[in-house]
Amino acid sequence: MKILLVEDEPKVSAFIRRGLEEEGFTVDVAFDGDMGRRLALAQSYDLVILDVILPHYNGYEVLTAIRMQDQQLPVLMLTALGTTQDKLQGFGGGADDYLVKPFDFPELVARVHALTRRRVQQTRSVVLALADLQIDTSAKTVTRAGQPIKLTAREFGLLELFMRQAGRVLSRAEIAGDVWEDSFDAGSNVVDVYVNYLRNKIDKGFSPKLIHTVVGMGYVMRVED
Repeated sequence: MKILLVEDEPKVSAFIRRGLEEEGFTVDVAFDGDMGRRLALAQSYDLVILDVILPHYNGYEVLTAIRMQDQQLPVLMLTALGTTQDKLQGFGGGADDYLVKPFDFPELVARVHALTRRRVQQTRSVVLALADLQIDTSAKTVTRAGQPIKLTAREFGLLELFMRQAGRVLSRAEIAGDVWEDSFDAGSNVVDVYVNYLRNKIDKGFSPKLIHTVVGMGYVMRVED
């Protein structure tokens, strides 16, 4: 498994690189946003660990460049900017996870394993459909009314959960446990934010609406009369 670490603090990058290599990963290090952007776009990685405050290009700009080329590459934001607004900016730009400095290294390793496990998980191709929405769980493609829809890895995971559990009301805790695993911050509104992201992509401009809020209970995907 190959990881790109974009971190401009030499001591921090050396610590992370050494620890991840001891876990069996191959790690490339970029010390500024420009180098990180070029490596991410030119080479094949299983995960990018991306600081936000970087020389030349900041982490959000690097993330935007990555997502323009690859919607599925897992990206873990690693930064001292830890407010809810900072996290939502990262998630809104297509980040899959967000870890605030200072952090416990075992937590970083757990999140890295969770993200890379999803990256390499091999499952047989299954096409799930509801109304005119279709997703291919192997090819990671989504269409609605024949139109392709681009989703981030996290958005795809959320949609796949909804599709597999169509007709069943899912609580926010159930959604978080399945899609975010151990990286979810129970005090945040990230689930609601991501449901809105997904609605804007698969429901906006289409009929019928498929994702519905059940007040006081959670969310459900279904075709309503």
